[in-house]
Amino acid sequence: MPRKDEIGMSPDEILDFLREGHSMTFVTNGPSGFPHAVAMFFVIDDDLTIRCATYASSQKVRNIERDPKLTLLVEAGTEYSELRGVMIECRAHLTIDIERTVATMIEANAMTGSPLPDLARIPDDVKAKMASKRVLVTAVPQRFVSWDHRKLPSGKTPESLKRAIG
Repeated sequence: MPRKDEIGMSPDEILDFLREGHSMTFVTNGPSGFPHAVAMFFVIDDDLTIRCATYASSQKVRNIERDPKLTLLVEAGTEYSELRGVMIECRAHLTIDIERTVATMIEANAMTGSPLPDLARIPDDVKAKMASKRVLVTAVPQRFVSWDHRKLPSGKTPESLKRAIG
């Protein structure tokens, strides 16, 4: 069995891992042809759709307007045997929706451990101010690639890595 099949995550493991994550690397296609990568807080829905809110004038929004292809990366681990990650190829959609944008901002911030305020108790004028310059990015997954090195047999470091680190 190929190693990638041994260490891949199941759909449930992917969802659990993404719900643990606090930030993701958000990669769009920049105007010069180079990838444009930034860190973003995010929310993952039960259907695996990913949401985040960002400034409408940002480079990533301009890139999505030109090319909706988006790659997301969430990773964890500090040693080879602990490495875990999910890369997601997506199609991005931009929406102006004050309620969903504010809800996404609050939910994404809550994933960092902050308390989740009651959206219904936030006055409409405050919501409008929070979302006035922002847009909702909804990323619809097309393909997942995952790895969890904790699934490798204990103590097995690939020979190529042993040679590289001496």
